[in-house]
Amino acid sequence: MKKVTVTAACEQEKLRAIQFYLAKGNTSLEAELDRFLERLYKKYVPAQTREYIDSMEGAEERPRAKPECPAPSVSEREAKT
Repeated sequence: MKKVTVTAACEQEKLRAIQFYLAKGNTSLEAELDRFLERLYKKYVPAQTREYIDSMEGAEERPRAKPECPAPSVSEREAKT
């Protein structure tokens, strides 16, 4: 599924402190925000809507089937030679 960028404002020193302590915990701000957004999604988006979105995601990932050309019959092959 296509990703979009979300922008949030934060005081610079607070952001540095968050990044510093997240790094000590072997994680990153991006990873924590991803987990938080996933929790918000599961909490507020109804299950039926999530199921629909998941099914659409699966459809996007599957390559579209190319129509198959039927193999020429024996008589068609003989006619060409």
